[in-house]
Amino acid sequence: CFSERLGYKILHKYFYKCLKVFMSYKGKFHPTNKRKYKGDVTNIIYRSLWEKQFMKYCDEHPSVEEWGSEEIIVPYISPIDGKRHRYFPDFYVKTKNGDKFLVEIKPKRQTKPPKKPKRKTSRFIYETHEWGRNQAKWEAATELCRRNGWKFLILTEDHLKTPKYIKYR
Repeated sequence: CFSERLGYKILHKYFYKCLKVFMSYKGKFHPTNKRKYKGDVTNIIYRSLWEKQFMKYCDEHPSVEEWGSEEIIVPYISPIDGKRHRYFPDFYVKTKNGDKFLVEIKPKRQTKPPKKPKRKTSRFIYETHEWGRNQAKWEAATELCRRNGWKFLILTEDHLKTPKYIKYR
């Protein structure tokens, strides 16, 4: 029945929006070691619990000398519109031994190209555009790191579930 399908679609959209709101974690991080943070220490925003966990790791781990969140700008050309844009990697980290990193925190599913469905859906098109944008951002960040002797890392939930990070939840 058409009305049942329409009702299901409306309910599904409503449920998805509620779930999205519920699953979205955002807040301010207040470091205990303010001297380690490079940037505005009063405005450190996390957009996921994984980012919050990594912030806590950077703040408390003795091997991290300094860190920042979305403090570095990486210019890149978007494959979607061909225009120049600005990318703010999630973290900049400098360790006690002098190594410097740009770190991006992403769900593992967003670090792989989307699987092609049987028919093109709007979700697949969106995910394909996001994948293309992310690839351009990550290539630009990798090149910036190469030029400066830094390293670019993409961390997923798999990395953040290891003993190295798990105690910083």
